[in-house]
Amino acid sequence: MKDHRLLENVTHLAALASLAAHFFIVPTVQAAQSEWAHSEGGAIRIVAVRPQPDGTIPAILDIRLEPGWKTYWLEPGASGIPPQVSIDPKDGISFSGMRFPAPRGFGEGVDHYTGYDKSVAFPLLLKSEKSGDLSLNISVFLGICKDICIPVQADLSLSLPEGTAENPLDRARIDDAVSALPAQPSEAFKVKAASFDAAGKRLRLSLVTPDASTGTPPELFLAGPPGYSFGKPENISVTNGEFTADVPVRVPAKGGALKSGSVLLVARSGERSMETPLAFD
Repeated sequence: MKDHRLLENVTHLAALASLAAHFFIVPTVQAAQSEWAHSEGGAIRIVAVRPQPDGTIPAILDIRLEPGWKTYWLEPGASGIPPQVSIDPKDGISFSGMRFPAPRGFGEGVDHYTGYDKSVAFPLLLKSEKSGDLSLNISVFLGICKDICIPVQADLSLSLPEGTAENPLDRARIDDAVSALPAQPSEAFKVKAASFDAAGKRLRLSLVTPDASTGTPPELFLAGPPGYSFGKPENISVTNGEFTADVPVRVPAKGGALKSGSVLLVARSGERSMETPLAFD
């Protein structure tokens, strides 16, 4: 009799375990990372998670730099290589650009460059144009440099199967990269006025910054249409809490007046940064 009851209990427990497994199956969590593409001085990869309800795909270009090496912002300086990304549209994913944390300026004269001397991640603006399983295939070209610049060309791929749960570590990496981006203009940090003198080939900027009371000027980084480049700010002054500066503009042979909205400004003041297209007066 006891053996009979024991068998009934074991059978009952097994049925409960089977039922629990049916209702509490944990979704498979897969790493949504490409393989690292290695180069002298560093390595690159793509990290992504499944599309959000609006179709956007949170993703980053993850760049790992070895000590003493650097990579570049979108306007790198005289001899740098701006990062470039392209994707294959047949995969059902559209790409509308890449975003950058505020860079820093390094070196002087012909050795001056704008970029990053520590590992960095660039958020990618991706959107799914279809449902179901996705395959993300990205071509990347950028420079990783020390005494010489090493061009890095890599084709990176990863899969985003439908129904795969987000890997929290991947999502954290992506969220950290987004939080490191420059803020939008605010009352405490914004451009008050901007104008372009086509004849004099100069930009005139007036800014409100969080550190205006200390008299410390912000670092200014500008990127414009192909062929245009921007010199070191000159004639910097502060009046009533506003910084004013002139920025020389190198205009290409077939260039002309810059259009309002065609120049991107990133300003760094202490540990804060702000990004905005310039609307010319």
